[in-house]
Amino acid sequence: MANLDADKISRLKIADSGKFSVTPGKRKYLWLVVLVAATVAGGWMLSRAGILVPSTPVRTAAAGWVYPSQVATEFNASGYVVAQRKAAVASKGTGRIVYLGVQEGSRVKEGEILAKLDNDDLRAEKAQFEAQLNVARFELVRSETELSTAETNFQRYKDLWATKAVSQVDFENARDRYYKGKAAVDSAKASTKAIQAQINREAVLIEYTVIRAPFDGVVLTKDADVGEVVAPFGSATNAKAAVVTMADLGSLMVQADVAESFLNKVRADQPCEVQLDAVPNTRFPGRVHMIVPTADRAKGTVMVKVRFDDLDPRILPEMSAKVAFLSRTLEESEKKPVLGIHRDALATRKSAQGIFRVDSGRAVWVEAGDPKFLGDYLILGPPVQNGERIVLKPPSGLNSGDKVEISE
Repeated sequence: MANLDADKISRLKIADSGKFSVTPGKRKYLWLVVLVAATVAGGWMLSRAGILVPSTPVRTAAAGWVYPSQVATEFNASGYVVAQRKAAVASKGTGRIVYLGVQEGSRVKEGEILAKLDNDDLRAEKAQFEAQLNVARFELVRSETELSTAETNFQRYKDLWATKAVSQVDFENARDRYYKGKAAVDSAKASTKAIQAQINREAVLIEYTVIRAPFDGVVLTKDADVGEVVAPFGSATNAKAAVVTMADLGSLMVQADVAESFLNKVRADQPCEVQLDAVPNTRFPGRVHMIVPTADRAKGTVMVKVRFDDLDPRILPEMSAKVAFLSRTLEESEKKPVLGIHRDALATRKSAQGIFRVDSGRAVWVEAGDPKFLGDYLILGPPVQNGERIVLKPPSGLNSGDKVEISE
């Protein structure tokens, strides 16, 4: 600084600020430039974030469990679970219910008492006949005693008549008393049997008032309650017929309606697989029990009964069912489901095969490696989980990370 010319230093000064002032018109254009630059920068950042990128419309399906039995299925039919042994249990007599020992779902054994009817009048009649029976038995004893005496006298008079020691009149009177004594005994015996028959009848009528289970089973419905009057076939006014309805759950079968065009594919003891709407994740093995020899002309179907190999407590009467008729018996390993999706989901990217799963509105590439198939289904593995949405027939331009819009 010491070498600088003092004159030059004296001429140094701050430039006139007026030359650099911004006029109102220039300030307006400056703000416009800043706004455009900010808009471009924001658009570039949103584009990098994928927010401004348009979504690709795709069709998807949920990954789900696929059963190997689908490969061996010849055709399917629908039907219902029906108990082959079912009864509306009623009384053969008429009376008012005084006891009901079961409810819906009760398991009962054959002969177990379900309900009782009022039978006081029948018991009174039975007691009356039992008293008459005692009288008849006493009468029989008296008649047998008289017969014994008459028989002795007749035998004595018979011997005396042979020697002419008694008159013919006395002999005939002794003989008549003997025959009358025999008739009296026979009459007393017949009367005793008749009264005993009446007692037996009253006992049967009393037993009719005790309603018992006709077989081992489960009570499905309770059709009457204590205090209500039941009558055979509901013949009485305002009287119920059945007290309970029960079924033998050991006789459950699926009654499926098979189209006539598929009937030639059904054979006796054919392996089947039953799926219940109430238990969707379980398949129950079974076999064709019989083909009912009649057709439904309205529906064009024939009923086929399918029995279960092993009955499950979750199987209940009247459940809707779908039956898969199989071409062969399944191996044990084929009874376990695998996770799969239709083979239309398979795509190729950079010489690798895989699928696109949808995660938070974006396509995520999952490489399949060496894909394995089960019929028309691609078998999936981790990280894909049951229920995840998988893109079907992915567009050729779809890549991992792209936004997708699921279209129906």
